[in-house]
Order: sequence, then C-alpha cells, then structure tokens
Amino acid sequence: MTNTSRQFEQAMAECKEVFLNKMKDYGSAWRILRTPSLTDQIYIKANRIRSIEQKGLQRVEEGIRPEFIGIVNYSVMALIQLELGPEEQPELPQEKIVDLYDRNFQSARDLMENKNHDYDEAWRNMRISSYTDIILMKLMRIKQIEDRAGETFVSEGVDANYRDIINYALFALIMLETEDRRQ
Repeated sequence: MTNTSRQFEQAMAECKEVFLNKMKDYGSAWRILRTPSLTDQIYIKANRIRSIEQKGLQRVEEGIRPEFIGIVNYSVMALIQLELGPEEQPELPQEKIVDLYDRNFQSARDLMENKNHDYDEAWRNMRISSYTDIILMKLMRIKQIEDRAGETFVSEGVDANYRDIINYALFALIMLETEDRRQ
C-alpha cells in the first residue's frame, strides 16, 4: 500500500467514524433529503472554509477540518441518495447504510488511485485553498446539472463530481494532518 493510499484510508476512517457517531445520534434522517439539498449542505461547508481562508479568522470555534469531514460525508450521502432516492420514512438498518457508505467510498478511492497514478500525485503540490476552490467549482457544476434535470452533453454526471469532491476533501484532510505534524 502506498503512502497516499494509507493516508487516504486514515482520513476516510476519520470521516466514517464521525458519520457512524452521527448515525447513533440522528439515525438515517438524512435519507429524506433530495440530492440538491445535499449539494447545498456541501456548498455551505465549502463556502465557510473559503470564508475562513479569506478572512484569516473565524468566530465559530469549529475549524475547517470538521467542515472537510462534513463535505466527505455529505458527498457520500448524496451518492447514496442518487442510488436509492429520498425516502419519506428514512430509516434503514445501520448495516445497510454502512455497506452503501463503504461501497461509495471504495468507488471514490478507486478513482483517486487511477487519477493519482496518471497525475503523479500533483495534489501534494497544491494549496488547501485550491482544494476549496475546486470543490466549490464542482458544486457549481453539480447545481447546473441538477437545474437541467441531470442532463449533460459531454460532461461527467453528478456522481463523478461528488466522487471528485470526496477526493479533494480527503486530500485537504491529509494535508491538514501533515501541517499539524510539522508544527
């Protein structure tokens, strides 16, 4: 396993732990959300990160790390909702949710491995603020596709953009961890 794969797995494990703990608190109430609502939740988190990056300060104690974790988890939820659709009675057994979470994570991980091979770990030379901007751009693309009822002409679909968002948020978590260790 490469260093990137190991770091990716560690960051994802952190995200999954938060996801599972929130499932203990809230169950699968998020299953009632339509994907545009999840897109907007991700946007709120990415926009907060950008605001903190630009202002250089924050008034709410929670830093950007939990926001990137939220971006990963909401993106996985969106992928699940694309597959299953929203439910008025949203309860699903935790085992089923965990299986769906793991399957969608694996799909994002496979994409990361393939792109990382082709791009030769270029993400390591990027700034965290660039990840934020790319996530926001991907969200704008998703919103445009959603506003056109999923129709694209030559572009990847919404699911591919969510997977990219997962990967960029995980790269940010890896870089934040690396920065924390240097300090």
